[in-house]
Amino acid sequence: MRNRVSRGFIALSTVLLLVSTAPAASAETVHYPVGTCNMYVNSNGFGAYCGAGGYGSPLASWRTLLQNRPFVPCRDFDVPPGITLGPAPEGKEWVLRLTIVDYNLDTGEPPGGEDAHVERAVVPVSQAERNQCPTLGYMDSFWTRFDEGYPDPVLQVNPTFTPRVNVPAYFDLTPDSAYIKKESNVAVFAAGGDNLTMRGVVGRIVVDPGDGSAPVNCIGGVAPLGKDSYDKKQDPFHQLSNCKHVYKRSSAKQPDGMYTIKLKIYWDVSYWRTTTNTWEKLGSAEVDAVQRLPVQEVQAVGG
Repeated sequence: MRNRVSRGFIALSTVLLLVSTAPAASAETVHYPVGTCNMYVNSNGFGAYCGAGGYGSPLASWRTLLQNRPFVPCRDFDVPPGITLGPAPEGKEWVLRLTIVDYNLDTGEPPGGEDAHVERAVVPVSQAERNQCPTLGYMDSFWTRFDEGYPDPVLQVNPTFTPRVNVPAYFDLTPDSAYIKKESNVAVFAAGGDNLTMRGVVGRIVVDPGDGSAPVNCIGGVAPLGKDSYDKKQDPFHQLSNCKHVYKRSSAKQPDGMYTIKLKIYWDVSYWRTTTNTWEKLGSAEVDAVQRLPVQEVQAVGG
């Protein structure tokens, strides 16, 4: 079984290329303000920027944490990957400016008050404008940022990595390349006072087999965690998976003797808060990849 699985893996260093290297348009980046956390999802990944503060039990007010120092409600971050912007005006640069608004410095339950939340804006700023939101060390505990990119897709081809003409070839992604989870180190945020966890799961893939046939929409194109979507106890003609294609011709006359497969991978991103105790879906993002695949003019299944 180990040998058969290894033949189904694709060597990423040589044949699988992410083609989404060009950033996605800014319209494809969706952000979700939840309390004092602002989350985003796009074709490059997902993440969150949180305004937080207030450690210990009972939770201290923000004014207590400041120890008579001024509260700076805004902070500038690099624009997240996946947002395409034109040139900034002369003397300015693009930043992601987050601002904590409607806060109450005198309450610790919840930190910042019930109405505290983060507003987000991608804006061009000059140095003078950047100085309006200075990065002061004592304010670091009020800001947490984390982000995560999608793993390189690892495509499995069954029953053999080199498909045979007239024999169904089955496609799926390995579980490790179809799931990712990220937890923040925010002790408390907004009106919930809980940690934030985000995850991405591949919900489906679309496979263009590269031989002129219509793309295959693979709802079940992801191997479940701890399982194999291809039943090796059954022959290729008796499988439950719908993510398959039958090549009618070999790839001998194709460039480099291989078909060019195009993949569209749809990531569903959700977040979890301990106070709600449930996954809330944020949105979906599309990632494209290209695969070169040889197909042999051999009728036997073989491996």
